[in-house]
Amino acid sequence: MASEIKPTGVERHFDAAEMLVSKTDTKGRITYCNQLFRTIAGYGNKELLGKPHSCVRHPEMPRAVFKLLWGALEAKREIFAYVKNMSNNGDHYWVFAHVTPSFGADGDVVGYHSARRAPNREVLTKVIEPLYGNLLELEARQSNRKAGLQDSSNHLASILEEQRTTYDQFILTL
Repeated sequence: MASEIKPTGVERHFDAAEMLVSKTDTKGRITYCNQLFRTIAGYGNKELLGKPHSCVRHPEMPRAVFKLLWGALEAKREIFAYVKNMSNNGDHYWVFAHVTPSFGADGDVVGYHSARRAPNREVLTKVIEPLYGNLLELEARQSNRKAGLQDSSNHLASILEEQRTTYDQFILTL
């Protein structure tokens, strides 16, 4: 879906008291999404259920952030992240996401739950957008996507190391 859609540069917003919620299976396919998620993303329930959550991925979202996100989830840890998503018409919307693994009775991960709130605008403009822009530049410099991902991941790791913090601590202290 998202790969066929061209970004419009128009941002969609939702109220700070509202929350976008979705659940996926272990492969990232959507198994549930609330009405607000569907409204902001511009899709109907039938269009989203069973689709990969990446259907709302914005092309200006650094792959290095998703590498961190999936690394945390595969380690059975929650993660917080600022994410830029894209609606069905190419508009975008920013979220502050809290993504957690969902466990079955046997302790195995059976899926993932994401609750997303409206982001802090000041943090977005002063920290996240410049950082993500830099990561995207590093990813684009390489002719090989894998090398680009490695460059941006290394850069992000060096920023965190320089600040003597983890990604989670960095995000939560913004």
